[in-house]
Amino acid sequence: MIKEIQLRINLIEERKEDILTHKASKFLKISKSEITAVKILRKSIDARKKETIFNYKVAVYINEGLPEKSEYSFDYKDVSNAKEIHIIGFGPAGMYAALRCIELGYKPVVLERGKNVQERRRDLKAINQDHKVNENSNYCFGEGGAGTYSDGKLYTRSLKRGDVRRIFENLVFHGATEQILIDAHPHIGTNKLPKIIQTIRETIIKFGGEIHFNSVVTDFVVKNQKIKALQLNNDKEIPVNSVILATGHSARDIYELLHKKEIAIKAKSFAMGVRVEHPQEIIDQIQYNCSGERDELLPAAAYSLVHQVNNRGVYSFCMCPGGFIVPAATADGEVVVNGMSPSRRNNKFANSGIVVELDIDKDFKKYDHLGPLKGLQFQKDLEKIAFYAGGRSQTAPAQRLVDFVDGKLSADLNETSYQPGLNSAPLHSLLPKIIGGRLRKGFPAFGSKMHGYFTNEANIVGVESRTSSPINIPRKENLEHPEIEGLFPCGEGGGYAGGIVSAAMDGERCAEAAIANFK
Repeated sequence: MIKEIQLRINLIEERKEDILTHKASKFLKISKSEITAVKILRKSIDARKKETIFNYKVAVYINEGLPEKSEYSFDYKDVSNAKEIHIIGFGPAGMYAALRCIELGYKPVVLERGKNVQERRRDLKAINQDHKVNENSNYCFGEGGAGTYSDGKLYTRSLKRGDVRRIFENLVFHGATEQILIDAHPHIGTNKLPKIIQTIRETIIKFGGEIHFNSVVTDFVVKNQKIKALQLNNDKEIPVNSVILATGHSARDIYELLHKKEIAIKAKSFAMGVRVEHPQEIIDQIQYNCSGERDELLPAAAYSLVHQVNNRGVYSFCMCPGGFIVPAATADGEVVVNGMSPSRRNNKFANSGIVVELDIDKDFKKYDHLGPLKGLQFQKDLEKIAFYAGGRSQTAPAQRLVDFVDGKLSADLNETSYQPGLNSAPLHSLLPKIIGGRLRKGFPAFGSKMHGYFTNEANIVGVESRTSSPINIPRKENLEHPEIEGLFPCGEGGGYAGGIVSAAMDGERCAEAAIANFK
Protein backbone atom coordinates (compact mmCIF):
# COMPACT_ATOMS: atom_id res chain seq x y z
CA MET A 1 0.00 0.00 0.00
CA ILE A 2 1.19 3.52 -0.81
CA LYS A 3 -0.33 6.53 0.92
CA GLU A 4 0.33 10.19 0.16
CA ILE A 5 0.24 12.46 3.20
CA GLN A 6 1.25 15.98 4.26
CA LEU A 7 3.71 16.44 7.13
CA ARG A 8 4.74 19.61 8.96
CA ILE A 9 8.25 19.66 10.45
CA ASN A 10 9.74 22.43 12.58
CA LEU A 11 13.41 23.41 12.66
CA ILE A 12 14.22 21.28 15.71
CA GLU A 13 12.58 18.22 14.17
CA GLU A 14 14.26 18.83 10.80
CA ARG A 15 17.61 18.14 12.42
CA LYS A 16 16.56 14.68 13.61
CA GLU A 17 17.51 11.60 11.67
CA ASP A 18 14.64 9.57 10.24
CA ILE A 19 12.13 12.25 11.25
CA LEU A 20 9.88 11.68 8.23
CA THR A 21 9.45 7.97 8.98
CA HIS A 22 8.77 8.77 12.63
CA LYS A 23 6.18 11.44 11.75
CA ALA A 24 4.56 9.26 9.09
CA SER A 25 4.12 6.36 11.49
CA LYS A 26 2.45 8.60 14.05
CA PHE A 27 0.24 10.25 11.40
CA LEU A 28 -0.89 6.89 9.97
CA LYS A 29 -0.93 5.16 13.39
CA ILE A 30 1.21 2.29 12.19
CA SER A 31 4.51 0.80 13.32
CA LYS A 32 7.71 2.20 11.83
CA SER A 33 8.65 -1.38 10.91
CA GLU A 34 5.72 -1.46 8.46
CA ILE A 35 7.13 1.47 6.51
CA THR A 36 9.41 0.34 3.68
CA ALA A 37 10.25 3.86 2.46
CA VAL A 38 9.15 7.47 2.58
CA LYS A 39 9.50 9.21 -0.76
CA ILE A 40 9.51 13.02 -0.74
CA LEU A 41 7.22 14.38 -3.43
CA ARG A 42 7.29 18.07 -2.54
CA LYS A 43 9.05 20.30 -0.03
CA SER A 44 8.38 23.94 0.78
CA ILE A 45 9.01 26.40 3.60
CA ASP A 46 6.31 28.30 5.46
CA ALA A 47 7.84 31.29 7.28
CA ARG A 48 4.68 33.38 7.60
CA LYS A 49 4.52 32.92 11.36
CA LYS A 50 7.16 33.15 14.05
CA GLU A 51 7.99 29.44 13.85
CA THR A 52 9.35 28.39 10.48
CA ILE A 53 7.83 25.14 9.20
CA PHE A 54 8.95 22.71 6.49
CA ASN A 55 5.94 21.35 4.59
CA TYR A 56 6.47 17.91 3.11
CA LYS A 57 4.25 16.00 0.73
CA VAL A 58 5.39 12.37 0.92
CA ALA A 59 4.47 8.95 -0.39
CA VAL A 60 4.61 6.36 2.40
CA TYR A 61 5.35 2.82 1.23
CA ILE A 62 3.67 0.40 3.65
CA ASN A 63 4.93 -3.17 3.27
CA GLU A 64 5.71 -2.34 -0.36
CA GLY A 65 8.79 -2.68 -2.52
CA LEU A 66 11.11 0.30 -2.81
CA PRO A 67 9.93 3.08 -5.13
CA GLU A 68 11.26 3.13 -8.67
CA LYS A 69 13.76 5.88 -9.38
CA SER A 70 11.72 7.43 -12.21
CA GLU A 71 8.68 6.65 -14.29
CA TYR A 72 10.15 8.61 -17.21
CA SER A 73 12.49 7.25 -19.87
CA PHE A 74 13.98 9.01 -22.88
CA ASP A 75 14.21 6.86 -25.97
CA TYR A 76 16.75 8.60 -28.18
CA LYS A 77 17.22 7.10 -31.64
CA ASP A 78 20.12 7.26 -34.09
CA VAL A 79 19.02 9.99 -36.49
CA SER A 80 22.30 10.37 -38.40
CA ASN A 81 20.59 9.72 -41.74
CA ALA A 82 17.09 10.92 -40.88
CA LYS A 83 15.15 13.85 -42.31
CA GLU A 84 16.35 17.20 -41.00
CA ILE A 85 14.61 19.84 -38.91
CA HIS A 86 16.57 23.10 -38.64
CA ILE A 87 16.53 24.91 -35.30
CA ILE A 88 17.75 28.50 -34.95
CA GLY A 89 18.98 29.07 -31.41
CA PHE A 90 20.25 26.73 -28.71
CA GLY A 91 18.58 28.07 -25.59
CA PRO A 92 16.02 26.03 -23.62
CA ALA A 93 13.49 26.06 -26.47
CA GLY A 94 16.06 25.03 -29.07
CA MET A 95 17.64 22.37 -26.84
CA TYR A 96 14.37 20.67 -26.01
CA ALA A 97 13.18 20.94 -29.60
CA ALA A 98 16.35 19.13 -30.67
CA LEU A 99 15.97 16.41 -28.05
CA ARG A 100 12.32 15.87 -29.01
CA CYS A 101 13.25 15.61 -32.70
CA ILE A 102 15.66 12.79 -31.86
CA GLU A 103 13.02 10.98 -29.80
CA LEU A 104 10.67 11.14 -32.78
CA GLY A 105 13.27 9.98 -35.29
CA TYR A 106 14.20 13.27 -36.99
CA LYS A 107 17.64 14.88 -37.22
CA PRO A 108 17.97 18.30 -35.56
CA VAL A 109 20.41 20.71 -37.18
CA VAL A 110 20.98 23.51 -34.68
CA LEU A 111 22.33 26.91 -35.74
CA GLU A 112 23.58 28.94 -32.76
CA ARG A 113 24.99 32.43 -33.22
CA GLY A 114 27.14 32.19 -30.09
CA LYS A 115 29.81 29.91 -28.68
CA ASN A 116 29.70 26.79 -26.53
CA VAL A 117 29.49 27.18 -22.76
CA GLN A 118 33.21 26.82 -22.19
CA GLU A 119 34.19 29.46 -24.75
CA ARG A 120 31.41 31.82 -23.60
CA ARG A 121 33.22 32.26 -20.29
CA ARG A 122 35.98 34.33 -21.92
CA ASP A 123 33.43 36.76 -23.33
CA LEU A 124 31.65 37.02 -19.98
CA LYS A 125 34.98 37.84 -18.36
CA ALA A 126 35.57 40.50 -21.02
CA ILE A 127 32.24 42.23 -20.42
CA ASN A 128 32.66 42.11 -16.62
CA GLN A 129 36.29 43.17 -16.41
CA ASP A 130 37.06 45.02 -19.65
CA HIS A 131 33.55 46.31 -20.48
CA LYS A 132 33.82 44.74 -23.96
CA VAL A 133 30.59 43.34 -25.44
CA ASN A 134 30.76 40.52 -27.96
CA GLU A 135 27.46 40.90 -29.82
CA ASN A 136 27.13 37.16 -30.45
CA SER A 137 28.59 35.76 -27.23
CA ASN A 138 27.44 37.26 -23.94
CA TYR A 139 24.99 36.62 -21.10
CA CYS A 140 22.12 36.32 -23.62
CA PHE A 141 23.68 34.57 -26.62
CA GLY A 142 25.53 31.29 -26.78
CA GLU A 143 24.97 27.65 -25.85
CA GLY A 144 22.10 27.33 -23.39
CA GLY A 145 20.84 30.85 -24.08
CA ALA A 146 20.21 33.46 -21.40
CA GLY A 147 19.34 30.83 -18.80
CA THR A 148 22.82 29.32 -18.72
CA TYR A 149 24.45 32.17 -16.85
CA SER A 150 21.40 33.73 -15.26
CA ASP A 151 20.37 31.50 -12.41
CA GLY A 152 18.54 28.44 -13.71
CA LYS A 153 15.26 29.04 -11.88
CA LEU A 154 12.75 26.39 -12.87
CA TYR A 155 9.57 27.61 -11.22
CA THR A 156 6.74 28.07 -13.72
CA ARG A 157 3.02 28.75 -13.73
CA SER A 158 2.68 27.33 -17.27
CA LEU A 159 1.32 24.03 -16.02
CA LYS A 160 -1.17 23.59 -18.89
CA ARG A 161 1.33 24.03 -21.72
CA GLY A 162 2.96 20.64 -21.39
CA ASP A 163 4.40 18.05 -19.04
CA VAL A 164 6.46 20.08 -16.54
CA ARG A 165 7.63 16.93 -14.76
CA ARG A 166 9.01 15.58 -18.04
CA ILE A 167 11.12 18.73 -18.48
CA PHE A 168 12.53 18.35 -14.97
CA GLU A 169 13.16 14.61 -15.38
CA ASN A 170 15.10 15.28 -18.57
CA LEU A 171 17.32 17.74 -16.71
CA VAL A 172 17.93 15.08 -14.05
CA PHE A 173 18.66 12.56 -16.85
CA HIS A 174 21.36 14.98 -18.03
CA GLY A 175 22.92 15.54 -14.63
CA ALA A 176 20.75 17.88 -12.56
CA THR A 177 20.18 17.01 -8.91
CA GLU A 178 16.95 15.18 -8.07
CA GLN A 179 16.24 17.98 -5.61
CA ILE A 180 14.62 19.92 -8.48
CA LEU A 181 11.88 17.26 -8.55
CA ILE A 182 11.03 18.03 -4.93
CA ASP A 183 11.49 21.73 -4.21
CA ALA A 184 8.46 23.98 -4.54
CA HIS A 185 10.69 26.60 -6.21
CA PRO A 186 13.38 24.50 -7.91
CA HIS A 187 16.68 26.02 -8.92
CA ILE A 188 19.84 24.55 -10.46
CA GLY A 189 22.37 27.36 -10.14
CA THR A 190 24.47 29.14 -12.71
CA ASN A 191 27.58 27.23 -11.59
CA LYS A 192 26.00 23.83 -12.40
CA LEU A 193 23.95 24.60 -15.50
CA PRO A 194 26.87 24.73 -17.98
CA LYS A 195 27.81 21.10 -17.31
CA ILE A 196 24.20 19.97 -17.76
CA ILE A 197 23.92 21.90 -21.02
CA GLN A 198 27.19 20.40 -22.25
CA THR A 199 25.78 16.94 -21.52
CA ILE A 200 22.62 17.78 -23.50
CA ARG A 201 24.82 18.84 -26.41
CA GLU A 202 26.72 15.55 -26.19
CA THR A 203 23.44 13.60 -26.26
CA ILE A 204 22.30 15.42 -29.39
CA ILE A 205 25.59 14.80 -31.19
CA LYS A 206 25.85 11.18 -29.98
CA PHE A 207 22.52 10.30 -31.59
CA GLY A 208 23.29 12.00 -34.91
CA GLY A 209 22.13 15.59 -34.46
CA GLU A 210 24.25 18.55 -35.50
CA ILE A 211 25.08 21.75 -33.62
CA HIS A 212 26.83 24.58 -35.43
CA PHE A 213 28.17 27.40 -33.27
CA ASN A 214 29.15 30.87 -34.54
CA SER A 215 26.36 30.54 -37.11
CA VAL A 216 24.36 33.76 -37.38
CA VAL A 217 21.25 33.59 -39.56
CA THR A 218 21.42 36.74 -41.70
CA ASP A 219 18.63 36.07 -44.18
CA PHE A 220 15.60 33.91 -44.84
CA VAL A 221 15.14 32.72 -48.41
CA VAL A 222 11.40 32.55 -49.03
CA LYS A 223 9.75 31.47 -52.29
CA ASN A 224 6.00 31.20 -52.85
CA GLN A 225 5.42 31.89 -49.13
CA LYS A 226 7.55 28.89 -48.10
CA ILE A 227 10.93 29.01 -46.39
CA LYS A 228 13.49 27.41 -48.69
CA ALA A 229 16.91 28.30 -47.30
CA LEU A 230 18.81 30.16 -44.59
CA GLN A 231 21.76 32.43 -45.17
CA LEU A 232 24.50 32.14 -42.55
CA ASN A 233 26.99 34.87 -41.64
CA ASN A 234 26.09 36.89 -44.77
CA ASP A 235 27.69 34.12 -46.80
CA LYS A 236 26.58 30.59 -47.62
CA GLU A 237 22.98 29.43 -47.97
CA ILE A 238 21.73 26.08 -46.69
CA PRO A 239 18.49 24.50 -47.95
CA VAL A 240 15.80 23.83 -45.35
CA ASN A 241 12.36 22.25 -45.13
CA SER A 242 11.10 23.05 -41.61
CA VAL A 243 12.63 25.72 -39.37
CA ILE A 244 12.04 26.23 -35.63
CA LEU A 245 12.83 29.85 -34.79
CA ALA A 246 14.02 29.78 -31.16
CA THR A 247 16.31 32.80 -31.03
CA GLY A 248 15.32 34.23 -27.61
CA HIS A 249 13.96 37.63 -26.65
CA SER A 250 17.16 39.60 -27.39
CA ALA A 251 17.75 38.64 -31.04
CA ARG A 252 16.77 42.08 -32.31
CA ASP A 253 18.37 41.55 -35.70
CA ILE A 254 15.94 38.68 -36.34
CA TYR A 255 12.92 40.88 -35.57
CA GLU A 256 14.30 43.60 -37.82
CA LEU A 257 15.00 41.10 -40.60
CA LEU A 258 11.49 39.69 -40.44
CA HIS A 259 10.03 43.20 -40.56
CA LYS A 260 12.27 44.19 -43.47
CA LYS A 261 11.13 41.13 -45.42
CA GLU A 262 7.49 41.98 -44.60
CA ILE A 263 7.02 38.75 -42.66
CA ALA A 264 4.33 39.48 -40.09
CA ILE A 265 5.36 40.35 -36.54
CA LYS A 266 3.42 42.26 -33.85
CA ALA A 267 4.32 44.66 -31.06
CA LYS A 268 3.71 43.07 -27.66
CA SER A 269 3.27 44.47 -24.15
CA PHE A 270 6.11 43.75 -21.73
CA ALA A 271 7.67 45.12 -18.53
CA MET A 272 10.75 47.19 -17.68
CA GLY A 273 12.34 48.65 -14.59
CA VAL A 274 15.43 48.26 -12.43
CA ARG A 275 17.30 45.74 -10.27
CA VAL A 276 17.16 46.29 -6.53
CA GLU A 277 19.94 44.84 -4.39
CA HIS A 278 19.81 44.34 -0.62
CA PRO A 279 22.21 42.65 1.76
CA GLN A 280 20.88 39.08 1.94
CA GLU A 281 20.85 39.35 5.74
CA ILE A 282 18.12 42.02 5.57
CA ILE A 283 15.87 39.81 3.44
CA ASP A 284 16.55 36.80 5.69
CA GLN A 285 15.61 38.77 8.81
CA ILE A 286 12.39 40.01 7.21
CA GLN A 287 11.30 36.66 5.80
CA TYR A 288 12.39 34.40 8.65
CA ASN A 289 11.49 36.75 11.52
CA CYS A 290 15.00 36.50 12.94
CA SER A 291 17.24 39.16 14.45
CA GLY A 292 20.62 37.73 13.43
CA GLU A 293 21.86 35.22 10.89
CA ARG A 294 19.35 32.73 9.54
CA ASP A 295 19.39 29.13 10.72
CA GLU A 296 21.85 26.96 8.75
CA LEU A 297 19.00 24.67 7.64
CA LEU A 298 17.22 27.54 5.90
CA PRO A 299 18.11 28.64 2.37
CA ALA A 300 18.76 32.26 1.50
CA ALA A 301 15.33 33.88 1.69
CA ALA A 302 13.48 34.96 -1.44
CA TYR A 303 10.48 37.22 -1.88
CA SER A 304 7.70 37.92 -4.35
CA LEU A 305 6.03 41.33 -4.41
CA VAL A 306 3.33 43.03 -6.45
CA HIS A 307 1.48 46.32 -6.10
CA GLN A 308 -0.92 48.19 -8.37
CA VAL A 309 0.07 51.78 -9.20
CA ASN A 310 -2.22 53.78 -11.50
CA ASN A 311 -3.80 50.58 -12.85
CA ARG A 312 -0.46 48.99 -13.68
CA GLY A 313 1.36 46.19 -11.92
CA VAL A 314 4.68 46.93 -10.27
CA TYR A 315 6.23 43.61 -9.33
CA SER A 316 9.36 41.62 -8.54
CA PHE A 317 10.84 39.59 -11.36
CA CYS A 318 13.58 36.93 -11.42
CA MET A 319 14.40 37.28 -7.71
CA CYS A 320 17.91 35.97 -6.96
CA PRO A 321 18.62 35.23 -3.28
CA GLY A 322 22.32 34.95 -2.49
CA GLY A 323 23.06 36.09 -6.01
CA PHE A 324 24.81 38.55 -8.31
CA ILE A 325 23.78 41.31 -10.69
CA VAL A 326 25.32 40.79 -14.13
CA PRO A 327 25.71 42.87 -17.31
CA ALA A 328 23.32 41.52 -19.95
CA ALA A 329 23.99 43.93 -22.83
CA THR A 330 24.11 42.43 -26.33
CA ALA A 331 25.70 45.41 -28.11
CA ASP A 332 28.02 48.30 -27.43
CA GLY A 333 26.36 51.51 -26.33
CA GLU A 334 23.78 49.93 -24.00
CA VAL A 335 23.59 48.90 -20.35
CA VAL A 336 21.25 46.08 -19.33
CA VAL A 337 21.25 44.29 -15.96
CA ASN A 338 20.03 40.85 -14.97
CA GLY A 339 20.44 38.57 -11.95
CA MET A 340 21.81 35.11 -11.27
CA SER A 341 22.54 32.84 -8.31
CA PRO A 342 24.94 29.95 -7.74
CA SER A 343 23.45 26.65 -6.60
CA ARG A 344 24.24 27.28 -2.93
CA ARG A 345 22.88 30.83 -3.08
CA ASN A 346 25.63 31.83 -0.70
CA ASN A 347 26.54 35.31 -1.92
CA LYS A 348 25.94 38.08 0.63
CA PHE A 349 23.50 39.99 -1.58
CA ALA A 350 19.92 39.45 -2.73
CA ASN A 351 18.73 41.07 -5.94
CA SER A 352 15.51 41.19 -7.92
CA GLY A 353 14.13 42.93 -10.93
CA ILE A 354 11.41 45.39 -9.96
CA VAL A 355 9.49 46.17 -13.12
CA VAL A 356 6.41 47.99 -14.37
CA GLU A 357 3.83 46.63 -16.80
CA LEU A 358 3.85 48.60 -20.04
CA ASP A 359 0.94 48.82 -22.46
CA ILE A 360 2.02 48.66 -26.08
CA ASP A 361 -1.08 50.59 -27.21
CA LYS A 362 -0.91 53.41 -24.65
CA ASP A 363 2.71 53.98 -23.62
CA PHE A 364 4.60 54.28 -26.90
CA LYS A 365 2.69 56.86 -28.93
CA LYS A 366 5.85 58.68 -30.03
CA TYR A 367 7.10 55.39 -31.48
CA ASP A 368 3.93 54.48 -33.38
CA HIS A 369 5.57 55.28 -36.72
CA LEU A 370 7.85 52.26 -36.16
CA GLY A 371 4.92 49.87 -36.22
CA PRO A 372 5.68 46.48 -34.61
CA LEU A 373 9.20 47.61 -33.66
CA LYS A 374 8.03 50.44 -31.38
CA GLY A 375 8.50 48.59 -28.09
CA LEU A 376 11.90 47.38 -29.26
CA GLN A 377 13.03 50.94 -29.95
CA PHE A 378 11.77 52.08 -26.54
CA GLN A 379 13.95 49.34 -24.99
CA LYS A 380 16.95 50.48 -26.99
CA ASP A 381 16.52 54.12 -26.02
CA LEU A 382 16.30 53.35 -22.31
CA GLU A 383 19.35 51.10 -22.47
CA LYS A 384 21.25 53.91 -24.22
CA ILE A 385 20.27 56.35 -21.46
CA ALA A 386 21.62 53.86 -18.92
CA PHE A 387 24.86 53.56 -20.90
CA TYR A 388 25.52 57.30 -20.84
CA ALA A 389 24.37 57.69 -17.22
CA GLY A 390 26.74 54.91 -16.17
CA GLY A 391 29.72 56.61 -17.78
CA ARG A 392 29.76 55.19 -21.32
CA SER A 393 30.88 51.73 -20.28
CA GLN A 394 29.29 48.71 -18.62
CA THR A 395 29.34 50.62 -15.33
CA ALA A 396 25.65 50.87 -14.42
CA PRO A 397 23.75 53.92 -13.14
CA ALA A 398 22.54 53.39 -9.58
CA GLN A 399 20.95 55.14 -6.61
CA ARG A 400 20.18 54.28 -3.02
CA LEU A 401 16.59 53.10 -2.73
CA VAL A 402 15.15 55.79 -0.43
CA ASP A 403 17.09 58.49 -2.30
CA PHE A 404 15.44 57.33 -5.53
CA VAL A 405 11.96 57.66 -4.04
CA ASP A 406 12.85 61.04 -2.49
CA GLY A 407 14.28 62.34 -5.77
CA LYS A 408 17.74 62.84 -4.31
CA LEU A 409 21.08 62.03 -5.97
CA SER A 410 23.00 59.60 -3.75
CA ALA A 411 26.26 61.00 -2.42
CA ASP A 412 27.64 57.47 -2.35
CA LEU A 413 26.42 53.95 -3.02
CA ASN A 414 26.33 50.68 -1.11
CA GLU A 415 28.67 47.81 -1.85
CA THR A 416 27.44 45.77 -4.80
CA SER A 417 27.80 42.38 -6.46
CA TYR A 418 27.78 44.02 -9.92
CA GLN A 419 31.32 43.45 -11.13
CA PRO A 420 31.65 46.24 -13.74
CA GLY A 421 30.81 48.77 -11.00
CA LEU A 422 28.17 51.41 -10.29
CA ASN A 423 27.96 55.13 -10.95
CA SER A 424 25.70 57.37 -8.84
CA ALA A 425 23.03 58.79 -11.16
CA PRO A 426 19.60 60.46 -10.79
CA LEU A 427 17.52 57.50 -11.94
CA HIS A 428 14.45 59.24 -10.52
CA SER A 429 14.70 61.77 -13.36
CA LEU A 430 16.34 59.58 -16.03
CA LEU A 431 13.65 56.90 -16.09
CA PRO A 432 10.49 57.77 -18.06
CA LYS A 433 7.59 58.73 -15.80
CA ILE A 434 5.57 55.70 -16.87
CA ILE A 435 8.27 53.59 -15.21
CA GLY A 436 10.05 55.80 -12.67
CA GLY A 437 6.88 57.38 -11.29
CA ARG A 438 5.29 54.01 -10.61
CA LEU A 439 8.46 52.59 -9.10
CA ARG A 440 8.69 55.53 -6.70
CA LYS A 441 5.21 54.68 -5.43
CA GLY A 442 5.73 50.94 -5.52
CA PHE A 443 8.85 50.75 -3.35
CA PRO A 444 7.28 52.34 -0.22
CA ALA A 445 4.29 50.01 -0.66
CA PHE A 446 6.68 47.05 -0.73
CA GLY A 447 8.21 48.41 2.47
CA SER A 448 4.78 48.26 4.11
CA LYS A 449 4.47 44.59 3.15
CA MET A 450 8.05 43.71 4.11
CA HIS A 451 9.14 45.88 7.03
CA GLY A 452 12.78 46.76 6.51
CA TYR A 453 12.73 46.38 2.71
CA PHE A 454 12.45 50.10 2.01
CA THR A 455 15.91 51.18 3.11
CA ASN A 456 18.89 53.16 1.90
CA GLU A 457 21.00 50.06 2.55
CA ALA A 458 19.65 48.89 -0.82
CA ASN A 459 20.74 50.10 -4.26
CA ILE A 460 18.62 50.25 -7.35
CA VAL A 461 20.55 49.57 -10.56
CA GLY A 462 19.45 50.37 -14.09
CA VAL A 463 18.09 49.10 -16.30
CA GLU A 464 16.15 45.80 -16.18
CA SER A 465 14.81 45.89 -19.72
CA ARG A 466 14.85 42.33 -21.07
CA THR A 467 12.11 40.72 -19.01
CA SER A 468 10.36 39.35 -22.09
CA SER A 469 10.14 39.96 -25.79
CA PRO A 470 8.62 43.25 -27.02
CA ILE A 471 7.65 41.35 -30.18
CA ASN A 472 5.23 38.54 -30.92
CA ILE A 473 5.82 36.43 -34.01
CA PRO A 474 2.34 35.11 -34.85
CA ARG A 475 1.54 31.47 -35.47
CA LYS A 476 -1.48 29.37 -36.36
CA GLU A 477 -3.04 26.59 -34.32
CA ASN A 478 -0.52 24.17 -35.82
CA LEU A 479 2.25 26.53 -34.50
CA GLU A 480 3.31 27.50 -38.04
CA HIS A 481 3.66 31.13 -39.06
CA PRO A 482 0.40 32.23 -40.76
CA GLU A 483 2.23 33.53 -43.85
CA ILE A 484 5.38 31.44 -44.18
CA GLU A 485 5.07 27.70 -44.64
CA GLY A 486 7.68 25.73 -42.73
CA LEU A 487 8.51 28.46 -40.19
CA PHE A 488 7.66 27.73 -36.53
CA PRO A 489 8.16 30.66 -34.10
CA CYS A 490 9.08 29.30 -30.70
CA GLY A 491 9.84 30.13 -27.08
CA GLU A 492 10.58 33.50 -25.53
CA GLY A 493 11.71 35.02 -28.82
CA GLY A 494 8.34 34.34 -30.40
CA GLY A 495 6.49 35.65 -27.37
CA TYR A 496 5.30 32.20 -26.24
CA ALA A 497 7.28 31.58 -23.05
CA GLY A 498 8.55 33.34 -19.96
CA GLY A 499 11.36 31.22 -18.55
CA ILE A 500 13.40 28.04 -18.89
CA VAL A 501 10.59 25.55 -18.31
CA SER A 502 7.90 27.21 -20.43
CA ALA A 503 10.44 27.71 -23.24
CA ALA A 504 11.48 24.05 -23.05
CA MET A 505 7.86 22.89 -23.22
CA ASP A 506 7.24 25.16 -26.20
CA GLY A 507 10.34 23.76 -27.88
CA GLU A 508 8.98 20.24 -27.58
CA ARG A 509 5.60 21.31 -28.96
CA CYS A 510 7.20 23.10 -31.91
CA ALA A 511 9.32 20.03 -32.71
CA GLU A 512 6.20 17.89 -32.77
CA ALA A 513 4.40 20.50 -34.95
CA ALA A 514 7.31 20.81 -37.39
CA ILE A 515 7.47 17.04 -37.79
CA ALA A 516 3.70 16.76 -38.23
CA ASN A 517 3.87 19.31 -41.04
CA PHE A 518 7.06 17.95 -42.64
CA LYS A 519 6.87 17.92 -46.42
